[in-house]
Amino acid sequence: MKRILNTVIGVSFLFYLFALVVLLFFISRGYWAEMPLLEYIKRSSNFVPFKTINAYIMAISNGSMNLIIPIKNLAGNIIAFLPMGLYLPFFLRKLTKFPAFAIAITVMILSVEIVQVITRRGSLDIDDFILNFIGAAMGFGIWKTANVLKLYGRKPNSSINNS
Repeated sequence: MKRILNTVIGVSFLFYLFALVVLLFFISRGYWAEMPLLEYIKRSSNFVPFKTINAYIMAISNGSMNLIIPIKNLAGNIIAFLPMGLYLPFFLRKLTKFPAFAIAITVMILSVEIVQVITRRGSLDIDDFILNFIGAAMGFGIWKTANVLKLYGRKPNSSINNS
């Protein structure tokens, strides 16, 4: 039974990765495709934390934008990486503690952001990073909670293979 469950989780992870790659790199978002890279980076990047997030929250509160746009952006960036918080610690035991997980997910999200801007398939946005990280951390929290419940009250850092 455990082998079947692992296979199902593995296949679902592959489907998730495929969907994430399509979402991040193949859905046409590349504005100014012919623009030189440095100019593209300058025009499309945001290095000011919470600039985009605050703008979307203000747009929601004052009704200056179609509500779907900010909700799609804010929730979409969180939801996109939430499964990564479940899958990474499941497959990589070294990532079952939050500091190691946080480093790995930071490297992963920064890599995605950099590849998106180099390929002009998106922007380099610190707010996307923040929202993606929050999503992954939420997934990690769900994964930890599920394992804590599975261990019936044992310490969260105990070995998962004890059951």
